[in-house]
Amino acid sequence: MLQISYIRENKDQVITALAKKHMDAKTIVEEVIQLDENRRSTQVALDNTLAEANKLSSSIGEMMKNGEKAKAEILKQKTSQLKETSKELSEKLDVFANELQQKMYLLPNLPADIVPEGKTPEENLNVFQEGDIPVLHDGALPHWDLVKKYDIIDFELGVKITGAGFPVYKGKGAKLQRALISYFLDKNTDAGYQEVQVPHLVNEASGYGTGQLPDKEGQMYHVGLDDLYLIPTAEVPVTNLFRDVILQENELPILCTGYTPCFRREAGSYGAHVRGLNRLHQFDKVEIVRIEHPEKSYEALDGMVEHVKNIMRELKLPFRVLRLCGGDMSFASALTYDFEVFSTAQDRWLEISSVSNFETFQANRLKLRFKGKDGKTQLAHTLNGSSLALPRVLAGIIENYQTPEGIVIPEVLRPYTGFDIIN
Repeated sequence: MLQISYIRENKDQVITALAKKHMDAKTIVEEVIQLDENRRSTQVALDNTLAEANKLSSSIGEMMKNGEKAKAEILKQKTSQLKETSKELSEKLDVFANELQQKMYLLPNLPADIVPEGKTPEENLNVFQEGDIPVLHDGALPHWDLVKKYDIIDFELGVKITGAGFPVYKGKGAKLQRALISYFLDKNTDAGYQEVQVPHLVNEASGYGTGQLPDKEGQMYHVGLDDLYLIPTAEVPVTNLFRDVILQENELPILCTGYTPCFRREAGSYGAHVRGLNRLHQFDKVEIVRIEHPEKSYEALDGMVEHVKNIMRELKLPFRVLRLCGGDMSFASALTYDFEVFSTAQDRWLEISSVSNFETFQANRLKLRFKGKDGKTQLAHTLNGSSLALPRVLAGIIENYQTPEGIVIPEVLRPYTGFDIIN
């Protein structure tokens, strides 16, 4: 959530910045400022009324001591009126504060200055590319045919149990999946991230804390009876570990990593581009989350990007890094880099990671603050990244490492799998 003080003082800059995310924010920004004025003026009136009531109460006590009961009774009546006025003002203040907060929830984060203009993924900026695209043998297959050939992932069985988008991993396919999770976690913990295991269901406050609610409500699975949400990413529970927390500056940075399944409705997703592992309703992902000092968060973002690059290098997969344009960014992000792996059999790039800096946007919702050396409290910066999302990494490995003899396992994963080929 943006800070209301910043919106008040930088109204035109906010409207201009949000236009880069293709939002016409003029009306809502003006409504926010007006609601804030109403809230502030009502707060002043309430404070003055309470102060006057307290002053009269003190005077009543003195009058009663001095035997001035008649005068005291007059002041008591006035005090009662003031109490009734303060109650009305307090109720009015709650209404303004709630309306303001609901309006504020509708404003996305401001994009960083280096975010490129653009509306569509085609306008994202390719900032890095590495790895040779392998030349496959005649008769090479896309991963959905390969997994059926070697009986390592069963999409039809998932449909039987649950529905489309819920695959069943079998045999060496299940072990390769587990190997990737362990490898990603080990890479992250070796880099200084503390591993955490978190719930896969979160409450509404957690969804609002990281910005999934109300923006992504339609994409989340909701357990109505308990009013809980299946997590769309480990970012939600891991970042919410620090909700309503005041840290000391010397505790920063905080680095966490966690593996969870992720659940997304992906409403409206259909067509060849979502076939196989390309788009699932349930998938596994290893996440990294950082809580940073505002002055160091962009340096940390660069470090996270380099960390994911190194993982891709070890897997020896061709990949590229995109700086997302304003129109393709998430609601909460200030700057995002997407990683994509090249799927040789499909002849297309597949997104496998997003690494983002949210600046104070999530921290403001979370009330995640730190106390500086000067004793003043300020909002921290939050960052997160996929390190990595498994389905498309797995698809990339299966397709790019296929040979006439079988699917070769990347060398770095063999200590985890215990085998070097699927045949």
